[in-house]
Amino acid sequence: MGNIAIEFDNVSKQYALGSIGTGTLSRDLNRWWARIRGKEDPYLRIGEVNDRSQKAMGNFVWALKDINFKVERGEVLGIIGKNGAGKSTLLKILSRVTSPTTGCIRAKGRIASLLEVGTGFHPDLTGRENIYMNGAIMGMTKHEITRKLDEIVDFAGVEKYIDTPVKRYSSGMTVRLGFAVAAHLEPEILVVDEVLAVGDAEFQRKAVGKMQDVAKGEGRTVLFVSHNMGSMQQLCRKGVLLENGSVAFSGIMGEVINAYQRGIVTQREFTSMDGDPNVLQLLYASIDSNHDGMFYTDSEIRVYMKVKVAKQISSLVIGFNLYSSWGYPLARTDYNDSQNLTTLSPGIYELKFVILPYTLSDGGYHIVFDIAERNVKRYTTEKSNLYFTVLPGSSFFGNRFCEHLNIKSSLFREDWLDFLRKVEE
Repeated sequence: MGNIAIEFDNVSKQYALGSIGTGTLSRDLNRWWARIRGKEDPYLRIGEVNDRSQKAMGNFVWALKDINFKVERGEVLGIIGKNGAGKSTLLKILSRVTSPTTGCIRAKGRIASLLEVGTGFHPDLTGRENIYMNGAIMGMTKHEITRKLDEIVDFAGVEKYIDTPVKRYSSGMTVRLGFAVAAHLEPEILVVDEVLAVGDAEFQRKAVGKMQDVAKGEGRTVLFVSHNMGSMQQLCRKGVLLENGSVAFSGIMGEVINAYQRGIVTQREFTSMDGDPNVLQLLYASIDSNHDGMFYTDSEIRVYMKVKVAKQISSLVIGFNLYSSWGYPLARTDYNDSQNLTTLSPGIYELKFVILPYTLSDGGYHIVFDIAERNVKRYTTEKSNLYFTVLPGSSFFGNRFCEHLNIKSSLFREDWLDFLRKVEE
């Protein structure tokens, strides 16, 4: 394998839908008889592609299908994709939690995995005992574990509870200790799923820094799954995009993220209804520019909304948050009753927001609408999110320049009534 740490060779994983085994005793016997004769499983050919948006037509599904790629020693590889794409299944096969239906994985060195909160921990053992148990499972000697013990406990921040049974830990404490054990016991390969989202912001920063040290300073290999595109871009040089259980794209992490975003960010107009018709509801939303629907760095980008206020609410919020394609929050603008003397009476209102030219650089963006009763409930959901991409270059019509990135004041003028018009009782 040379400098290759991990090689996925035609790896596939099939699951039966709704039952364990094939569903009948005769089929299980046929499968067993084929296996002892060294023949192919006779039921492998009837599996469907793992598209969770479609109704299943058969009894079997391919969670992974024909996965082929290699990971070099010391590389941090990011694996991204929609929910159900096969990311966690891939890591479970690598970690030997489950076995592939076909194909094989070749890995050089010890593998430490952090796939779910509390993975590998016995709830009745203390934190200290679980550290020793996990280290022994990874092939570490008692002396090696003792040498790292203080460092693990300090990193996890659980010194006060180290001799308390793990079943009394919070989910955050459990995942912190689990990550600290996996990262500090010197495995050659570290496998990390989305569990870091459980930790608080301070711990997430520590974990990202530790993974950078593990890969760059210590030369170990890391496979990292996350939906946080900012962390993926920060940590990973290369990436793999999974779609319906297959590799859709692989390459430089930035290119993989762009391919992922192109596959999911298609909605620039929302024409359904989102919210509660008896309280607050977003009836319509869209994004438009001043040049044939294309967005350039000098475009004036217009955001339209139509909102139904079914009853008078003193804590009304109407607005949206702007994010980069990698999930970084960039700006927020809203009408907020707590900042105004006027309370909107029931009715249907139209709103228009303007993002001035040169405010945004080229790249992908998405808008998350916030129609809410402040500190009570947000009524809009992710189904009304809008997406757009700003291209470098000129739209010809742009003629204004925003010298500073003050998006809030650019988007929402002091007199919010300039943007809000009642159209119907």
